[in-house]
Amino acid sequence: MGHRKQFEVHLTPEDRTTLETMTRKGQTPARVLTRAHALLHADEQKLDREVAAALHVSTPVVAQVRRRYVQEGLEAALYERPRPGVAPKLDAGNTAILIAETCSAAPKGRETWTMQLLADRLVTLGVVSSISDETVRRVLKKTTLNHGRKRVGALAR
Repeated sequence: MGHRKQFEVHLTPEDRTTLETMTRKGQTPARVLTRAHALLHADEQKLDREVAAALHVSTPVVAQVRRRYVQEGLEAALYERPRPGVAPKLDAGNTAILIAETCSAAPKGRETWTMQLLADRLVTLGVVSSISDETVRRVLKKTTLNHGRKRVGALAR
């Protein structure tokens, strides 16, 4: 019939109530909902392959949800851990320097600043050791600057 599961799910009455409530409401994200259903099925001692087929996920996904529930609890089984991200190249102060440079006159021989010119300028000023033109573009996109204006400056007139 199959071998005994290493991590058997036995939901507490509180956890079962939480999961059943979660699956009935329409406010739960799809991934969390799938994990909740996987736990409810696993508590009924269904095989991982049966649960996976019913939920249209892979067998290892079901096994991982079971393992995380047994080892770490309901929250860990339902929700993903925060993912480590790379620290931003420019903090608020460095962004202010970038904006000030963008609003200043373009270099000699240029009509306007390009993203690459701004990136090179930040390296020249010692704001950062290296930065790409794409990073500069993304940072500037979050501001309300209008780079298409003829007049250079921070305030529109």
